[in-house]
Amino acid sequence: MMRHEIRGALLSDEDALLALAAHLNSVNLPNDRAHVRRLLEHSERSFRGEIPERRRKFVFLICDRTSGEAIGTSTIVAQLGRRDAPYVYLDVIDEEKYSSALDRHFHHTGLRIGFSYDGPTELGGLVVAPKHRSAPERFGQLISYVRFPFIAARAEIFRDQLLAELLPPLEPDGTSHLWEAFGRRFTGLSYADADLLSSENKSFVRDLFPGGMVYASLLSAEAQAVIGKVGSQTRGVEKMLRRIGFRYAKRIDPFDGGPHFIAAREEVSLIRDTRRLALRVGTPAASAGRLLVGHELSQAPFYRALAVPGDTTATEVVLAADCAQALSAEPGETLLVLKL
Repeated sequence: MMRHEIRGALLSDEDALLALAAHLNSVNLPNDRAHVRRLLEHSERSFRGEIPERRRKFVFLICDRTSGEAIGTSTIVAQLGRRDAPYVYLDVIDEEKYSSALDRHFHHTGLRIGFSYDGPTELGGLVVAPKHRSAPERFGQLISYVRFPFIAARAEIFRDQLLAELLPPLEPDGTSHLWEAFGRRFTGLSYADADLLSSENKSFVRDLFPGGMVYASLLSAEAQAVIGKVGSQTRGVEKMLRRIGFRYAKRIDPFDGGPHFIAAREEVSLIRDTRRLALRVGTPAASAGRLLVGHELSQAPFYRALAVPGDTTATEVVLAADCAQALSAEPGETLLVLKL
């Protein structure tokens, strides 16, 4: 029996997703029951195709099929940045100043607020429960990777550019030095309150943040030190993103300073390497490689994926009968296959 599966998240997963949200508590996955409930409703309607394509959000869970425990989650936001909800960021600008009269040269880092009303697809909401983060099954890799075959299968829904925002260094109590030195001064809000509010409405950022460039040298040393830096908890994600084609965009989150990584959709290796293959039930060779195999479903949970051994040919993927059954797939059906 296949013990673990990745699937579309359902409204019935509210408690499980809320438990995972407690470990992330970000804009995409805040530790707030009402928001999690709305997110799951939005996700289920997105999988059903009941929401306009650019407004869709897809939430995935990796679960223990025996106990029902949710081990990790990830999200795809089809378009981050629309006319009613812009994508907000801070551009990080390098500027040099020189005075011949004083013979002095300075290098400055500037921050300037930016908005996009026709933004990228966002990969977000990634979290694995702490007790499972070092498991040999590599749950973090699986729940992150599952999004790329899904994007490959439904390219018409997603944007040409993909974005991933990584968490910066934060204090143990969640304090963001950048927010304390910058955002709080212009909004009067705590970081936690601003982060939660921004998940529903970002107009206060547009209304209250300064429109011109702000020199980082005017901020505290602690705030300057985290600009564009990746926190220890997401360095593994950074390595993975760089490996598959992402790069630092010289943009950061306006709340905590977390760096934004971007990639052209067609240049992401995990999307290029995804193959559509017909299922053949059989016995994979003893040397068969490990595959991430996804199956699009017409009913809940709408998408199911497994990490299993299998063989591939130019047109087929050979899986054991119990794997095919766990995927709810019949021989000849098309599956999404990514070699791990």
